[in-house]
Amino acid sequence: MLTDSIAKMIEEMLNEGNGILELQRNEMAMRLGCVPSQISYVISSRFTPERGYVIESRRGGGGCIRIVRKQMGRNDYLMHFFCAIGDRIDEQEALAYLKNLLGNEYITSREFALCAAALSQASLSSLPPQVRSLTRADILKQLILTLM
Repeated sequence: MLTDSIAKMIEEMLNEGNGILELQRNEMAMRLGCVPSQISYVISSRFTPERGYVIESRRGGGGCIRIVRKQMGRNDYLMHFFCAIGDRIDEQEALAYLKNLLGNEYITSREFALCAAALSQASLSSLPPQVRSLTRADILKQLILTLM
């Protein structure tokens, strides 16, 4: 799949650049034979704060996108997650945070399963729909604080 190829290429370039990459979307799109919006889609969907990345966009001079893989200590990493959550979070975003914590060995697979269950739609189903994402964000933040 093209999106997987784009993500893999960006990840390889990040590894070569020690976690820092500056790329021109149009140039990369030409190399891969796709449209620039496909590059943007991969960056915005796979290189997100909850996955440990910071994205900066620069206009002018051909434009440039800077991707930085955050290299932090455990508590700094957890605090980054805490701040990135915001006031609301849906179940899929919460799972992305948990998968990142699991992948970096900050939680075990058992803790992942317990947290995922606590943050699930099923667990929050007795709450009015308009407050579920607020409550989920509060729960996830408390879980992260507990890990610290």
